Amino acid sequence: MAVTSRDLQHTGALRRQSLRPVPMVATYQRVSRLPYVLTLLLCLGAIGLVANNVLTWAQIKLDDLRYGRPRTMQLAGFVGHNEAAGVPTQFVAMNLNRRVVVFEIPGGDPSQTRTLSGPYLFGANEHLTPVRLALADVNADQQPDLIVTVKNEQIIYINENGAFRLITPAERAAYEQRR
Repeated sequence: MAVTSRDLQHTGALRRQSLRPVPMVATYQRVSRLPYVLTLLLCLGAIGLVANNVLTWAQIKLDDLRYGRPRTMQLAGFVGHNEAAGVPTQFVAMNLNRRVVVFEIPGGDPSQTRTLSGPYLFGANEHLTPVRLALADVNADQQPDLIVTVKNEQIIYINENGAFRLITPAERAAYEQRR
């Protein structure tokens, strides 16, 4: 049976309702901030990983421009080896498949090329590590010595009797004290 407005008006059983609006109280539940903090931390971690990968890629590309592949550096200097013609000795340092190799071309004469073997580099992507050269008087004998720098390590070759040799531990200790 359907109830019509006429039935509602004539029956006394129904109470009259007030049409006054009931105020709505804004009841907000306290939302935990933990999910938001965790999401923020995950986003920051992801941004950090992406930024690290981009910086590593950029450093490799910059080293490609500076040193090429394989990583190579050239240095010329007067070290007293067959330089009578006034041509400096040429040094070429290379990272050949993780092996550091330095070629010395005394006085620019390729027929007298000497090879200085350096360390073998261990680790991931070590074939991309650049090798740097410098000449400095390490043992205070007025002859420039060869300093090979790889990964913030210095390998020092002493200039003695027309050739280069590795520095001894006693010479290294004296060099460290002078620095």
